[in-house]
Formats: sequence, C-alpha cells, structure tokens
Amino acid sequence: MAQANQKAKRFLSAIFAITASIAAPNPLTAHAQDGKISPSKGISVTIYNQNFGLVRDSRQMDLKDGINYVSCQDVAAKIDPTSVSFTSLTAPNQVVVREQNYKYDLIDPNTILNKSLGKRALFKQFLGNGSVVELVGTLLNGPSATIGTPEGGTAEVSQGLVLKTANGIILNPHGQVELAELPAGLVSKPSLDWKLETDKSGTHDIEIAYQTADINWKCDYVAVANQDDTKCDITSWVTLDNKSGGTYKDSALKLIAGDVHKVTNEGQPQMEAAMDMAAPAAPPAPQFSEQSFAEYHLYTLAGKTDVNNNETKQLSLFNAASVPVKKLFVLESGDNRVYEGGENGDKRKIQIKLEMQNSADNHLGMPMPKGKVRVYKKDSDGALQFVGEDQIDHTPRDEKIRIYLGDAFDVVGERRQTNQEQPSNRVQRMSYEISLRNHKKEAVHVQVIEHAYGTWKLVAQSHPSTKKDSHTFEFPVDVPANGEVKVTYTIEIRY
Repeated sequence: MAQANQKAKRFLSAIFAITASIAAPNPLTAHAQDGKISPSKGISVTIYNQNFGLVRDSRQMDLKDGINYVSCQDVAAKIDPTSVSFTSLTAPNQVVVREQNYKYDLIDPNTILNKSLGKRALFKQFLGNGSVVELVGTLLNGPSATIGTPEGGTAEVSQGLVLKTANGIILNPHGQVELAELPAGLVSKPSLDWKLETDKSGTHDIEIAYQTADINWKCDYVAVANQDDTKCDITSWVTLDNKSGGTYKDSALKLIAGDVHKVTNEGQPQMEAAMDMAAPAAPPAPQFSEQSFAEYHLYTLAGKTDVNNNETKQLSLFNAASVPVKKLFVLESGDNRVYEGGENGDKRKIQIKLEMQNSADNHLGMPMPKGKVRVYKKDSDGALQFVGEDQIDHTPRDEKIRIYLGDAFDVVGERRQTNQEQPSNRVQRMSYEISLRNHKKEAVHVQVIEHAYGTWKLVAQSHPSTKKDSHTFEFPVDVPANGEVKVTYTIEIRY
C-alpha cells in the first residue's frame, strides 16, 4: 500500500490537464437574474484562546422580489456551518433564509480522480529519449477512499489507481493525466449557498457571521530581572495561529481571554513560539485596549491587521518596566520533592519563586491572560541568561503572581520526624525537625510550609508560625550567610 501511495503521489505531482473547455463556475446557484454578492467590504475577527474564532463579514447584495439564489465564496474552510448567521442590515425583517448549503468538495487532483471512476482517462508517460507512451482506459479505482471505522467515524485510506485498457488491467499507472471533463459538484473555494426570499428588491447591506475552528491565540511573557531580583521589565506577546482555511485581510481584531464553555470533543493543540528577549526601558502605549466583557476580558487591537491562513503572527500586548518583584525561597513538606532519603531524614528541594502584584502602582494593572512566563537575567558580562519559566493562569488586576523558576543550589532543606506518641486511641502526637542550611554569602529568607489533616494543634514550636488554612501552617525563617537554622515543632492530631 505504501508503494502504491508513493506512485500515486508521483503522478499527482505532475501536470494535471483537463482536455475539455470548462467555463468558470457561476457564483449564482440558479437563475441568471438572481442578485450577486459583492466581495468583502469589511471583516472583523474575534479569536478565543480555545482554538476557535468568530468571523463577521460585511458585504452588499442585489436582490429581486421573491426567491433568490446566492453563493458566497472565500469563507473559512474550517467553518462551522451550524453557527452561520445571515442578516440584512438594510431590511432585517424582510429577508428570510429558506435554505443554506455549505460546499467544501474542493477541486484537487485526488478528488477529481476519485470522482472520475468509470470515466475515460489518458496517461502520458514521457520517456528519457523524448518519446511519449500513451495509456488510454477506464478508471476503476482512485488514489484514496473514505471508509467507516469501528467507532462509527470515517477515515481516508490509500488505495492506488487501477486503469482498465484494451490490453488488460494496469495497476498504479503514472504520468500526466488527461480527463475529458471536470466532475460535477466540485468548487474551487469553500462557499455558502443561500436560498433567500424577500419582498424588498434592491441593494442590501448584509452581515455574515460564523464560527470557525483552528484559529487560536496565546500569550507569552518575557521578564528580565535586575541583579538583586527586586525589579523586572516585562514584555507581553500575543501569538496568533491561523489554520482555519481562511484569510482575513485588513481585519479588525479582538481577542477574548477566559474560559468560555463550548461543547467539543476535540483537544486543543499546543503551540510554541520563540520570543524576543528584550524589554524596553521606557514602554510605549500598548496597542491593545482592554475591557471587561460578560465574565471575560476583551482585548481590541488599535487599527487593523492581516490574519493570513497558515501563518503565525506576533503582536505586542503590553510592556512594563521596573515592576517590583520579591524573590522567595520555599520549602514545602507536601510536594514530595525528596531527592535523598535516609534514616536521619529527607533532603528536600527548596523552590525559587518570583512574586509580583498585578497592580497599576507596580506599572501593571491590565488583566493578564494565561500563558508562559520566561525569566532572564544578565550575567557579569552583561549577557542575558535564561533562569526559568512557569505557566500562569488568567490573572485579574490587583492579584498576586508567583513564578516558579527552579530549585536552589546553595540552600538545602532536610526534614525528619523526631518523635511519635499516642496518648489515646484518638490522639497522636508527633515531633519534627527541619534543618535549613545556607551556603550562600548572603542571608536568605525561607518560607517553610507544613501540612496537617484532621483536628490538629501545635503544642510546641521553636519559631512563630502562621496558620494559612485548615490544613496548612507556615514558618518564616531567616537563615544567615553560611549558617544553619533548625525549626522544630510538635503537633497533636485528633481523629
């Protein structure tokens, strides 16, 4: 089957000739006196970060009284036909859609051959010595076929060509193919055909709106931290990825950030894109304006842009300079990040995080769409080096953001249980010791986060603690340069 597929590809890549003279398809599906639809007079695209978009296309249409048959080309190939809205802005209540058809059986060599079974075909094989061998016969089989699957769906399978000639059956012939006619029903572009009824003749301004799949956007952030990790410059990029099968020239662009409920059985593709690492010291005004919309956030591009099919486009969302940040060292007992265990306790990784507040006072304040944050820092030579990245969720204004960069090299944590008692059948009393060793030349502040379940209370502790919730308490600990601090506590749990 693989060999047949390769042979089919070889001849399909050759010149495909149609011997009959075929007129260009009429944009009208029926009577010649029916009104024509103009090319697009204005497009706006709203892209959701869930791999779909809403397209609104403004056009003009000439209609006569009664029934009109009109075809609209240049719609997205991945259109959802059930989502189409057709509106006459001139006379909204006097134009009624009686029938709608979406035609997407496109003209291509595979489709033409598959729809020409039983027809006469001529294969011309050009030999190296300049001679031409012609094979004339009837196509019995095409290069591919659609079959049913056990799950109830369909799948395209390769078959290979079969040509019946006067001398016998030829399998997988190759060469330049000539057919006498183009199979009926094929279109050069996806199109929407309408049967319209109106009692108001003349020119109508209309709007066509529809949803299309395979158009997506995501947000990426580049943060450049200063030498002591107290401030950073942030650049936010929007990446558009259009595989919808439609091109939207000079379109108004809007982006929706949020978790919109949509019924779908398909997963969303993941995209990666390289980002510019430079962040400006004096950021210009953002080219996107933001506003709340329903329970989501809407970002509108100033001006217009081209959103071409099979293209990735990057646009700057915002830039922020000198954003205050706080560097955190976090040791959490419940994250199972043990890299060495033994009788004397478990050595645990200490996480490094950057914390910032998404507020106007901190030169931010725009709701930040979910995305990946990459953090860089300059070394002693002034060269930017990558120091970590994390994924953030949709973050409203005035909320905190924590970016997990990696694990500390020179700050070590070790946790061990030192005692366990059971004063009664429903009470357990346990003691723990957490050692923090700092091998850096400067002091560090470590947040020690512990978890407990059931009805619990601390009956002894070496350092002040804060209860965060019903299962979490935290010790803020200052560890001196080249020093060690031990945190001990005893907890009593009732079941």
